[in-house]
Amino acid sequence: MLARIICIGNPFIAADAAGPMVYGILAGCPLPASVNLVDGGLAGLRLLPLFEGCNQVIVVDAVEGFRADPGVIILDPATMPSAPVDYGHQAGLAYLLQAIPHILDPPVPEVVVVGIEGPATVPVCRQAARLCLDLVGSENGCPCRPESVSAG
Repeated sequence: MLARIICIGNPFIAADAAGPMVYGILAGCPLPASVNLVDGGLAGLRLLPLFEGCNQVIVVDAVEGFRADPGVIILDPATMPSAPVDYGHQAGLAYLLQAIPHILDPPVPEVVVVGIEGPATVPVCRQAARLCLDLVGSENGCPCRPESVSAG
């Protein structure tokens, strides 16, 4: 089974730095050979080809309005808003996820969003990284030290 972890965001904007921080943590972890780690940056719809040729895709991104308190949440793409209320950050992720079944040839991969609600702190991003490893079935763990990742 081939899996991809795609971390989305902008490391220069604190409210959008969660994905890049999780990428930095995971880049220092021993990943199974069947897992590709991708820095998706701000590529938007240009990320669509990364959803091809794999069984599972985990998208890591900052989210808003899914939890009452800050933390990590797993979202099914079906729970993402179907029509963007605005054209902000969340609308872009929802639009990307909605485009997958309409643009890609079947079979489409299982897609899960690991969302970080609130500030992208090192402890929260480490929790998200561990969750990604659990979702791909990695038994290698993540020996990364918190000080190896900038707090943004």
